[in-house]
Amino acid sequence: MKRNWMMMKMSLVAAFAALAGHAATAAVPLPALGANSAEVSVSGLSAGGFMAVQLHVAYSATFKRGAGVVAGGPYYCAEGSIVNATGRCMSHSSSIPVSSLVSTTNSWASSGTIDPVSNLANSKVYLYSGTSDNTVVQAVMNDLQTYYQSFVPTANTFYKNNIGSGHAMITDDYGSSCSTTASPYINNCGFDLAGDILQYLYGALNARNNGTLSGTFTEFNQTDFVSGHGMAATGWIYVPQSCNSSSCRVHVVLHGCKQNYSDIGDKYVRDTGYNRWADTNNIILIYPQTSTAATNSCFDWWGYDNANYAKKSGPQMAAIKAMVDRVTSGSTGGGGGSTLAAPTGVGTSGATSSSMVIGWNAVSGAASYNVYRGGSKVNASAVSATSYTDTGLAASTTYSWSVTAVDTSNVEGAMSSAATGTTLAASGGTTPVCYTASNYAHTTAGRATQSGGYTYANGSNQNMGLWNTFVTTTLKQTGTNYYVIGSC
Repeated sequence: MKRNWMMMKMSLVAAFAALAGHAATAAVPLPALGANSAEVSVSGLSAGGFMAVQLHVAYSATFKRGAGVVAGGPYYCAEGSIVNATGRCMSHSSSIPVSSLVSTTNSWASSGTIDPVSNLANSKVYLYSGTSDNTVVQAVMNDLQTYYQSFVPTANTFYKNNIGSGHAMITDDYGSSCSTTASPYINNCGFDLAGDILQYLYGALNARNNGTLSGTFTEFNQTDFVSGHGMAATGWIYVPQSCNSSSCRVHVVLHGCKQNYSDIGDKYVRDTGYNRWADTNNIILIYPQTSTAATNSCFDWWGYDNANYAKKSGPQMAAIKAMVDRVTSGSTGGGGGSTLAAPTGVGTSGATSSSMVIGWNAVSGAASYNVYRGGSKVNASAVSATSYTDTGLAASTTYSWSVTAVDTSNVEGAMSSAATGTTLAASGGTTPVCYTASNYAHTTAGRATQSGGYTYANGSNQNMGLWNTFVTTTLKQTGTNYYVIGSC
């Protein structure tokens, strides 16, 4: 009993330390990428699904491509009431007044508090509801389908409701068992929902990338757009390599309750399947994040933060719209970011089985540089030269690096295009061996380390999530004291 209590205490301490450590992490301004403003869409799960509907309807002139809604409900379903939210809008304990909500939508559009509903006629809507979802039951999603029939042509709406999934975002290769309703609310149902949503909204797409992604994940500063109001200080963006040199589409991905970075780490950002499709189809993904100050980490879809939560003036709504505006703009204006250009000529050389040299051209006005591998900064201190040797890499593995210039005020400029390189084969390499255990057990066995409440695989330094006895990870050993997250 005493040992169990000590283990739980360590887990709680680690969790609080993780929150504190993550909050202190420096983030860069959201980049202006000149993305195509006519190719913007949104999708979300649960609270994120309700929020996706709100953004699609209120900002229909922005989210022109449409919305994907997983376990959500009609626009303004709660009408500002937590009783309605948890009752008729989730369990369908009483009927949802769909015709009244349609009238409210038309009224608000006429007054200009939301965009004209005529914009919705040219968009698409993808709806998903699992037959084992007892959190937001199918009757609620059925009412959402009915609601959209007043604004979106039937031919532009698709409703999938025949998979026995619980309340979760579903994938074809990651997560809990399909019918589960439990954290991290990502289930493996043998169905690629993210891909199905994106293909319906955008039409035929190239095959997804099941290998190493070409682009970069970047943690950006959300306080440029909103401070407080249940929103975290930082969010995430995934930019395919191709989008650094060509105009791309934009898709906003909204997590559900208890799914933000503080709750489940980067699982929703990295493991829900969106990035693999975005990588090969010129789609930039924005992952806004709520904070722990938000009720149950939910996006505001019933008014816990602001009475205008469903209108264009809603603080969370306006912030996400501003994020899209930044990414589709051609300059960083208003964000207080550096004006330094992105480094050019980024390339790799000097590969060994465990290291790579990354080089680039000097940027006028730069005081130093930062180097990112797969979206994560790898240099512990400022790089004053125009090259950097990245070490501790796995043999026979392809990686992607990008570089930013930093000015004299220690503010980063735009991120460069990514350069890829493959390490050499290890001499006398070992056959991979896998270990599945709790993150705490991995550290005690010497396969991982912990810092700031998070667990990091030895060698690759991949973030395995919170350091405790409850999070289980499979590590694959690919070399001497070198582990990666994966399976054998």
